[in-house]
Amino acid sequence: MSGVVRIGNCSGFYGDRLSAMREMLEGATEDGQSLDVLTGDYLAELTMLILGKDQLKDASLGYARTFVRQVEDCLGLALERGVKIVANAGGLNPAGLADRLREVATGLGLDPAIAHVEGDDVRHLAFADALTANAYLGGFGIAAALRGGADVVVTGRVTDASLVVGPAVWHHGWTPTSYDELAGAVVAGHVIECGAQATGGNFSGFLDLPHRDRPLGFPVAEVAADGSSVMTKHAGTGGAVTVDTVTAQLVYEIQSTRYLGPDVTVHLESIRLEQQGPDRVAISGVVGEAPPERLKVGVNELGGWRNSAEFVLTGLDVEAKAEWVRDQLGSRLTAAEVTWSDVTPPPADAATEEAASTLLRCTVKDPSPDPVGRAFTSAAVELALASYPGFTMTAPPAPATPYGVYRAEHVDRARVTHIVVHADGRREVVADAREYSPAGEAPGARPSPYPGRPDVLTRRLPLGTFVHARSGDKGGDANIGLWVAHDDADRDLYDARVQWLFKMMSPRGIGALLPEAADLDVEVWLLPHLGAVNLVVHGLLGQGVAASTRFDPQAKGLGEWLRSRTVSIEESLL
Repeated sequence: MSGVVRIGNCSGFYGDRLSAMREMLEGATEDGQSLDVLTGDYLAELTMLILGKDQLKDASLGYARTFVRQVEDCLGLALERGVKIVANAGGLNPAGLADRLREVATGLGLDPAIAHVEGDDVRHLAFADALTANAYLGGFGIAAALRGGADVVVTGRVTDASLVVGPAVWHHGWTPTSYDELAGAVVAGHVIECGAQATGGNFSGFLDLPHRDRPLGFPVAEVAADGSSVMTKHAGTGGAVTVDTVTAQLVYEIQSTRYLGPDVTVHLESIRLEQQGPDRVAISGVVGEAPPERLKVGVNELGGWRNSAEFVLTGLDVEAKAEWVRDQLGSRLTAAEVTWSDVTPPPADAATEEAASTLLRCTVKDPSPDPVGRAFTSAAVELALASYPGFTMTAPPAPATPYGVYRAEHVDRARVTHIVVHADGRREVVADAREYSPAGEAPGARPSPYPGRPDVLTRRLPLGTFVHARSGDKGGDANIGLWVAHDDADRDLYDARVQWLFKMMSPRGIGALLPEAADLDVEVWLLPHLGAVNLVVHGLLGQGVAASTRFDPQAKGLGEWLRSRTVSIEESLL
């Protein structure tokens, strides 16, 4: 095969827009640009826990059921247009999903070749007590399935980017040592894996997006034989594809300047972006090297039971009201862990009752459901007529719910067998990488001390005056990507702003901007070609999203909070 392979995305998580698969298939015809492959990413760390709970109720489940509905609606259209469907919707049961899709196809009078990829379940490798334990597989199993004639490929836990790497390997015939090409495909996959986040979703520059009255379009990656790519979307859809929207996704949930994958290690600092035209951003220059020697494993365990209650505090003396209800309820709580939120007084003389109110949240966790069930909710409700004036709660009492604890582990590659089960039932073992990059410190950590500049006139303004942000979770750690906006500033001003941002983001100084991180280990990584800084705040999210008691357990709003913080900005940069 030659030329580019056009790979679209129709899902960024389990629960994304159901109509997106049809929109992507039909839109390709309308704008005259056909798709070769349509991918869908359904698996987040939290999703694996959800699917694990599904299997506790019914062992035949464990896959993304919304994907079945999408395929039922769109399979005939995909086959008619020659578009391959590749998705990790198999979750914990890719074989079960493949069988279910065959049932759907038979009911539609269709006979597609459906293959699945398995081998990621590693609970037998010292994780027997875990609810889920899945190694992150690469893209060569997907490539083998497509090479074997599959029309639909479903997988378990592959890396999100593998959904693009696999089709690119299949189309271009890359080998396991095509490191730069594989790295380019990983970057393209990382950009489109979260769906509309590449076209303006969760974008701090949303006010400048065109067509916000339309649903945001889903992204398309045009991947060339050398691993370079162009990010785009279907014409007429909402949002935009710009250097800034692509950068937003590139810095999302990464760690250092080395992006470790099962097929290749990507040098993130090598990425170069260029706006080629409306809704077309080129990615080039990506450098790769051999993958790490061990595979990452996502482990979910049942951590216990939790519950929460929210109290509305209105008007005057909210801090005293909060203190009283804490005293009244606290003595009756027997849960192993009790967490109270902070209270911020509302503005004086608020024009509405809602504006004059603030919330106090109590979260309880325990290995047993009893201390966080009726014993907790009854104690809270019984205060209704015997506590602070204006007592009310945001929701009626709820039963205790189980929560999970996530952690990342690693296993030797030789202990994981990557298997493709072709449409005819033939099982093929996918050969693993034979070369590895040694573990070591990544370059690009922010130097300390950083060269200073002479005193200049400054103004106190929000950090977000010309800095964008995107944040998220990686287990118990939070990631915040910050980069200088590509606005109308000339190159010299842009470069000066980047230099200012690099100096502003000091590991020691982050605590002043993010007080909640003051006592935590913070890493700062510089990505000069992107004008970006990546912050890794270790331990901010505790034991992961399902166990976190934070107001924002996935750190989705952390970047926007940081942008709102007031800093001293030199006049010459404005």
